[in-house]
Amino acid sequence: MRLSKITTRTGDNGTTGLADGSRLPKDDPRIATIGSVDELNSQLGLLLTETLPEPIRKALLDIQHDLFDLGGVLAVPGSTFDEAKLLKLDAAIAHFNADLPPLKEFILPGGTRAAALCHVARCIARRAERDYACLARENLAPMLCMQYLNRLSDLLFILCRVINRAAGQAETLWRRS
Repeated sequence: MRLSKITTRTGDNGTTGLADGSRLPKDDPRIATIGSVDELNSQLGLLLTETLPEPIRKALLDIQHDLFDLGGVLAVPGSTFDEAKLLKLDAAIAHFNADLPPLKEFILPGGTRAAALCHVARCIARRAERDYACLARENLAPMLCMQYLNRLSDLLFILCRVINRAAGQAETLWRRS
């Protein structure tokens, strides 16, 4: 399906259409989750405007495609999500985490602009996961997508550290009171 007309006015009554033709209230948990996943994808797009190491750039672009697919799973109830996407995230986590020193203390979000943007994406991924949990609890969406969002937030945290390290930026450790 291709959109040739963006302003349809069909949402003026407070509903949104799913890809299967059904309509839901704009405050429905499924629509909220679609919005959180879309916001996450947009935040990754913003992060990709920064100077990043090429392996991170490639990983984030692949994730953007995966998130679009995940949004499709939400927009077409009953559709499935490919487990290979989750396995690819697990491999990326292992790869990017391999050379990082172990954490002995919590770190504060920040560092370079790119790392700070990545921290915002991590927080949005956590919100998308929380939103998705409502659907998964009611068996209204596949658990695999929630697992993907959970792993994605882990990967984004790791990427924040990798981005700062590549830029020579020290991490800011949480100072206990």
